[in-house]
Amino acid sequence: MEKQYRLRKNMEFKKVYDCGKNYWNRNLIMYVKTNNLDKTRVGYTITKKIGNSVVRNKIRRRMKEIYRLNFHNIKEGYDIVFIPKKNVVNMSYDQLENSFLHIMNMARVLKK
Repeated sequence: MEKQYRLRKNMEFKKVYDCGKNYWNRNLIMYVKTNNLDKTRVGYTITKKIGNSVVRNKIRRRMKEIYRLNFHNIKEGYDIVFIPKKNVVNMSYDQLENSFLHIMNMARVLKK
């Protein structure tokens, strides 16, 4: 994913956490904030509570791939941060994808 579609700086993440709306399900937490741009930017936060670096990177790679495959279905003009919960470690890719799409639907950021 190109740099223009990513949240990279700590300040950008803080703005989403402080001013954005949060949605959650059993597996993920998602913060969403409008950004007044013509693109949607995304970031991932995976805490050290979730396991060692190998496990965290595996989860991050899966989430990035799910986002990449569904990028064309997401509305423009949002900053989104995803935070997985502990039970994501034991989930299959398909289960994570279903959870991911469910939470995106809850936030109404998917195109119809």
